[in-house]
Amino acid sequence: MNKKLNILRPDPNVVREIYYSLRCHPVTAKVLANRNLGGAEEIEHFLSPSLRRLRDPFTLADMDAAARRIAKAVWDREEILIFGDYDVDGITSTILLYEFLKQAGAVVTFYIPHRLDEGYGLKAGQVEKIIEANPGLSLIVTVDCGSHSHDAVEAARRADIDVVVTDHHNTPDNLPDALAVVNPKRSDCPAGLSHLAGVGVAFYLAIALRKRLRDDGYWKRHSEPNLKNFCDLVALGTVADLVPLTDENRILVKTGLEVLQSKPRLGLKHLSKACGFFRRKLDSEDIAFRIAPRLNAAGRIEHAKTAAELLLSDREDRAAELAKFLDDLNCQRRELEKTAYEQVLEKIGDAPEKQAGKPVVLASPDWHEGVLGIVASRVAERFFSPAVLISEHNGFGKGSCRSVPGFDLFEGLCRCAPLLDDFGGHSMAAGVKIKTSNIDRFRQAFQEIFETEFRSRELVPEIDIDCELSFDDVSEFLIDELERLKPFGAHNPEPVFLARNVKVAAPKIVGETHRRMVLSQPDGQTDKLLNAIHFNIDPQTPPEEYLDYVVFKLQWNRWNGSKNAQLLILEAVP
Repeated sequence: MNKKLNILRPDPNVVREIYYSLRCHPVTAKVLANRNLGGAEEIEHFLSPSLRRLRDPFTLADMDAAARRIAKAVWDREEILIFGDYDVDGITSTILLYEFLKQAGAVVTFYIPHRLDEGYGLKAGQVEKIIEANPGLSLIVTVDCGSHSHDAVEAARRADIDVVVTDHHNTPDNLPDALAVVNPKRSDCPAGLSHLAGVGVAFYLAIALRKRLRDDGYWKRHSEPNLKNFCDLVALGTVADLVPLTDENRILVKTGLEVLQSKPRLGLKHLSKACGFFRRKLDSEDIAFRIAPRLNAAGRIEHAKTAAELLLSDREDRAAELAKFLDDLNCQRRELEKTAYEQVLEKIGDAPEKQAGKPVVLASPDWHEGVLGIVASRVAERFFSPAVLISEHNGFGKGSCRSVPGFDLFEGLCRCAPLLDDFGGHSMAAGVKIKTSNIDRFRQAFQEIFETEFRSRELVPEIDIDCELSFDDVSEFLIDELERLKPFGAHNPEPVFLARNVKVAAPKIVGETHRRMVLSQPDGQTDKLLNAIHFNIDPQTPPEEYLDYVVFKLQWNRWNGSKNAQLLILEAVP
């Protein structure tokens, strides 16, 4: 499906001001203007993120109460349990708080639920199991979950166990009756930190707790943990959870990448080797596409505690063993995902163009619940329409839903609520539980809602272009400046450019489905030649000699200690 090109048009006065203020490349000035940064001070903070610029954690609602209660538990050596989630954000949140409290000398353990057997969030039944296994427990701290755990908090209260909730998901109108609910998305929270991931909230709790213990004189008797050393975990969870890489998140991820490079955890060193890279610097894309999928594979296929053990490992042999196991699980995850995706396409039939612009709602007893979110994302992207994929077992189905810009998925599910046993999520991603007998009626209702919403509109995928860029203007100076804008991610995408009238030379298929080539612009002033690569193309389609335009990212291709300019092709239109 051809994408609509949206060439961004920043205010020329803003571009000029940035250009003269920074003495930067004109293209860099346009890119920065497109990121809607404020004045010179905000741009300087963006280019030079620092932990000193983190906002005060005590501006978060209930943070003081949370820090006081946990500090008391540390002082009195009460038994504390950290309850987390099974994705990378939840795992890193759990390990961050667990390690911090361990270093502080607290009595602490953690619990991560099984994705398929227990599901998301703290539940009353889990509280009973936890109490049975930890009879001396007096405090539960949730991370990356808990804002909807009313029954569980009540069950803990009846057992004289305090609960401190830390979370970043949307909150209900009525919060659970916990001792503290630290969630920047609370309607009464003034902190302005709603962009934090769960691990970011856990990090803020660690900052507040360290200060509380310092004020109480605790660190006169114990070694004070260095919070910067935990930023590697914050970077992993923040990037994996796809929250905006701006403001505090940018600071924390940038710092975390430095920690990952300078003194990586033993388990992550071995996991990096399993991913196939050794000496080059890690960036946010490495986390998103290599590290995070392997950590996530534990919770998707087996149990997330394996990934937690890898992050905690201090033995070479065990770290290598766990890294290999997670890599194998990730291969298994890819096979399950590939099979399910192919079966979805088979169900859609031989005329996929008829599906474009219509929601996909499909079910099968053969699909592994743990990979359906990934598959639904691929289906939504391919057909640019919402996708709901359901795994059927014992009369019920559990499904993952993904949407596209312009359609509020959660609102659509709300209108189908009578047909669903349970659902939750937000505008772009959600999960559902449904009786198999209701799936056909749900499909019809969901499609009718979508068609009513978009009857007079056409959903067309768009790609934002930072600016048109002549090959003559590509230089080492420009690429170096663009690298200063890293880490890239949500709300700070890697810059995308457009070049017209492009000639293709020396095309070559590599890795079965990728094409390397050399590009030039015959009407340019210098006829500069630039190496390029286009991933995931049909190798049977012969390359064009001339292209009307290419959409690309401009990067350094580093290999064996050298670097060369390379265009990463996103669209190539003859």
